Amino acid sequence: MRATHIRRTAGAVISAVALGTLPSLAVTDATAQTAATARPDAAPAADLRPGTGAARHIALQGAVNVRDLGGYRTEQGRQVRYGQVYRGDSLSELTDSDVSALAALGLRTVVDFRVPLEVEHDGADRLPDGVTLISRSVNDLGLYARTIEAIGSKDPVRQQEMLGDGNAEELMRSIYRSFVTSPGNRSRFAAVLRDIAHRKQSAPLLYHCTSGKDRTGWMSFLLLRAVGVPSGTATRDFLLSNDFRREADRRTREGLRRAGLMDNPDLLVPLQEVREDYLGAALDQMDDDYGGLDGYLREGLGLDTATLAKLRARLLRGGRA
Repeated sequence: MRATHIRRTAGAVISAVALGTLPSLAVTDATAQTAATARPDAAPAADLRPGTGAARHIALQGAVNVRDLGGYRTEQGRQVRYGQVYRGDSLSELTDSDVSALAALGLRTVVDFRVPLEVEHDGADRLPDGVTLISRSVNDLGLYARTIEAIGSKDPVRQQEMLGDGNAEELMRSIYRSFVTSPGNRSRFAAVLRDIAHRKQSAPLLYHCTSGKDRTGWMSFLLLRAVGVPSGTATRDFLLSNDFRREADRRTREGLRRAGLMDNPDLLVPLQEVREDYLGAALDQMDDDYGGLDGYLREGLGLDTATLAKLRARLLRGGRA
């Protein structure tokens, strides 16, 4: 969704302001480069920003948070393969050149975590020919609809009541806890891990939501931890969304202000950012319900030893299929 849409109608703006669903306003950068063809285990053309470690950012015009999960090291020193799994934000605003860039990555499967209301407002994914799209919407506990109500009211008092005084932060913590407590959410995350473990090794997969930070962030954290990447490294990958989304989210807030929808759009910052506190809410819930990561993967997600071993073999250098 672009700034012109923000001015056109409140609904078009509001449609993107729930769990990881603020709009991916394209940030045009004359120096940005599109991704080159990536063979398995080879780093694609990317924006390797200072301090981002192994995170490979795929520079696109219509999305700001598409990344290759390759390059991270496990606790045993093995490396996650490049060109196998990608994480992203909304793909509905991709340009023709963006679609060509995704085609060059060799994608075969895209998993969309968005709820139907998001797809209705923001549009379906724009994908290269031959890519299979799988919808696995992750329940947002009504956060999307409630945020629509807050912005649509145009009432500063109502918006403060709904999002201020720590309410937005608590909404986000509730969503993260639901990644652990909701059977439906667990089944969708588990399905992606099974897809990756059992797919053909030469068939890259991308999963995304709208901002590519919460549902996608949790999925990425899980995947990295499941193959042995240290918690601190996986957390840093999670927090990188703040860097890649910062300018797009600032433009969103400014657009809401100019459109007269919010006097204080900074009320949305807790919804726009990822925070260790949010991730911690999910991890604490995981400890309470399953005794930690291994219990969550095996009992909560229903992944057996063979699937977890295959996941590591598919994604780690030196692993066997």
